[in-house]
Amino acid sequence: MRIGVIGTGPIGKTLTRTFSAGGHDVQVANSRGPETIDATALEFEAHAATAADAVQGKDVVILSIPFGRIPTVAGLFASVPSETVVIDTSNYFPHLGGPIDAVECGQVESLWVAEQLGRPVVKAWNAALAGTLQTKGVPAGTPGRVALPVAADSDEARRVGMRLVDESGFDPFDAGVLAASWRQQPMTPAYCTELTLEDLGPALEAADRAEAPRNRDRMMERFAAFASAPTLEEVVELNRSVHR
Repeated sequence: MRIGVIGTGPIGKTLTRTFSAGGHDVQVANSRGPETIDATALEFEAHAATAADAVQGKDVVILSIPFGRIPTVAGLFASVPSETVVIDTSNYFPHLGGPIDAVECGQVESLWVAEQLGRPVVKAWNAALAGTLQTKGVPAGTPGRVALPVAADSDEARRVGMRLVDESGFDPFDAGVLAASWRQQPMTPAYCTELTLEDLGPALEAADRAEAPRNRDRMMERFAAFASAPTLEEVVELNRSVHR
């Protein structure tokens, strides 16, 4: 599969390495130019590219940039064919990128992203911490395998997203359409809690749309109180504790 990755933060870099190691033809780009891309992202024969090149001629484009910067890349997709599957991994954190009126007024994050890009998207890998993606991926059938939700309006695009989630080492869960993807946004029970396939469905169903933003804001305050950076296990436990 021909895959373009836009963004070389922890998630973009991890997915670049994962899919190039798995034999896919991967091009990766960031906002600073191909010469600035870390060599470790290219270790398994991924290719550094400009953002314009990374979206052309691809079966899939993975967009892994800060949520608030989505509008800045919209122009890249003007000439990208409709059959190219675009997967968004971002999450809305107003404390980090500033508030966005439409989302503050209730627009589902993924629908806002699709609106900015002018095309449908798949929502995937947003409900996992970077450390989870880096260290918890295991082959299909492994007991206790972490599951991740995948949402999209197109059944075919959702199937592509689920296939890639599986290849990245996690059980894919069909989370339905984008309008329901608020159930996998920050601080719902399914968000960054490392649940198995058996437990993920009930967690998505238990999501409270009004409570999630309040939990998110309270959690940011709790993280700010840490004297040092918490471990992956501490973050997962803290996320789980919100919903007990």
